Amino acid sequence: MKLWLLRHAKVALDAGLCYGASDVSASSALTLRAAQTAAALLPPGLPVWVSGLGRAQQLAQALVRLRPDLGTPTIDTRLNEINFGHWELQPWDTIPRAAFDLWLADFAQHRFGGAESTQQLMDRVAQALAELRASGLNEALWITHAGVIRAAQFVVANGRGPIRCASQWPRESPEPGGWMALEL
Repeated sequence: MKLWLLRHAKVALDAGLCYGASDVSASSALTLRAAQTAAALLPPGLPVWVSGLGRAQQLAQALVRLRPDLGTPTIDTRLNEINFGHWELQPWDTIPRAAFDLWLADFAQHRFGGAESTQQLMDRVAQALAELRASGLNEALWITHAGVIRAAQFVVANGRGPIRCASQWPRESPEPGGWMALEL
């Protein structure tokens, strides 16, 4: 099975802010550009799942306007970005080094910002992947976020985890508005 992974466009925030589960908008112009690129490459009739966050839904709506054959996307909050808790919308460079040290010391289980751990993100992504594999589909599209895409890569390559250290976390993900495909 082939899973297309499309990342939302660049958000309409100042650079350097920590955002994950915060429901922030993406650039309208860049969302349209990403939708046009995706519309040209995706196969016909592809089933689509989308994060519950607005920036991903913006891209889903723009894509479906260009490609009505894709149908109505299914919202799946398991595709939401990781929740960084009280660090959400804070400048990365103002987050104390000790907070990063705690996260890196227990990358799987520590809840950076107090809300969600990397393992919790991987668990929900693994559950969504398992359901997708069991669906019998040949191809599907997720419109989602960098953290979810990285979690999907890790789960496909290594199973559900746990991830032992941050160096195991996939470094590559599409740029905002970009895409990649995984073979499940």
